[in-house]
Amino acid sequence: MVMYDKTIHSNLRKNPSSNEKPPRRNRTRKRKKESMEIAEEMEIEEKTPTPSPSNFKRFGLKNSIQTNFGDDYVFEIVAKDDWTSIAVSLSTNAVKLYSPQTGQYLGECSGHSSTINKISFAGPSSPHVLYSCSSDSTIRAWDSRSFQQVACISAGPSEEVFSFSFGGADGNLIAAGCNSQILVWDWRTMKQTACLEESHMEDVTQVHFVPGHQNKLLSASVDGLMCLFDTSGEINDDDHMVSVFNVGTSIGKVGFCGQANDKLWCLTHIETLSVWDWNESRTEANFDNARALASESWTLDQVDYFVDCHYSLEEDRLWVIGGTNAGTFGYFPVTLGSTKTIGSAEAVFQGGHTGIVRSVLPMSSVPGKTNSRGIFGWTGGEDGRMCCWLSDESPEMNRSWVSSTLVEKSHKTHRKRHSPY
Repeated sequence: MVMYDKTIHSNLRKNPSSNEKPPRRNRTRKRKKESMEIAEEMEIEEKTPTPSPSNFKRFGLKNSIQTNFGDDYVFEIVAKDDWTSIAVSLSTNAVKLYSPQTGQYLGECSGHSSTINKISFAGPSSPHVLYSCSSDSTIRAWDSRSFQQVACISAGPSEEVFSFSFGGADGNLIAAGCNSQILVWDWRTMKQTACLEESHMEDVTQVHFVPGHQNKLLSASVDGLMCLFDTSGEINDDDHMVSVFNVGTSIGKVGFCGQANDKLWCLTHIETLSVWDWNESRTEANFDNARALASESWTLDQVDYFVDCHYSLEEDRLWVIGGTNAGTFGYFPVTLGSTKTIGSAEAVFQGGHTGIVRSVLPMSSVPGKTNSRGIFGWTGGEDGRMCCWLSDESPEMNRSWVSSTLVEKSHKTHRKRHSPY
């Protein structure tokens, strides 16, 4: 894994990674004619707790919501800035909104005709606006109070939009990752300002303006490359590309970490993890065996996939969230010091999902901490279910619990246990 500058980017494009493009898990099924909302307490078989260290955080299931009947998926859960509502994208090509405190169904935004690939609420300047992008070639804006569409941008015929991000030096740009190209508009005028079509050869799965560096735009693609652009002035491939990072395999998700957001993490479609310093142009860590390291850290089934990464600015720590096909998932700390490793799970969630977990939305920046009502957050998955999780300190918690024996194998005496916070 090497960082390249733009002078040899053309060679990378001519000789892409030999890894084949994996099938996307989020190809949608046919939309159901009708859906019903159920929000109820999930009955969990009560168990007798076994002794566990006082510093291990346990979480129980408060309730679950079955978003639809049938085989629909929950793709992503995002929260409004003030946490008065959460939005959920589904494989029915709709977005539904709920109360994060009670799970009450609020309404539905319908209009997309193909898979919804990303959703995001606008910032404080437009707190009620929800954005979504889809494989139907559009980015749409919705009023989350009336659930009506208020704006729509088209990327053009046969273009799929996999990701979008707002930013730019003046905060006026919206960038979209499409089929092998990046499109940029001025969202105030809805006019396209740039088309970057020479940087990637395959689907651009991620675009992100760097937090705190809003003129910097990062893209990531199935072709195994991440590209960093300067969006000042008139944007083009030749003059505004700052760096190219060769990950070497299809990239699924990226995000930022570090006190100044000067580092980025990268999860691939073959479940590897790497961390980069994008400012200094170097690799911080590379975990080709990330799943094996995580699987060795508990006595449950092997970690089958990674859902996401989570960074806490308060703790200046990074976790990778890994799960099993049966629906259990955990937060595994990523150590980036002299000893680079993935440590024992510091929070484990079990008893809620029965399939692959697709989205984790914590209500606190620190895993193991909860909000004032004891709620950790919400998760969604391929079982079509949303689960709300509570701290074991909450009186509302069901007796679904996680024993410390799930966290670390006793015979792994050489593996240092990472203390929770």
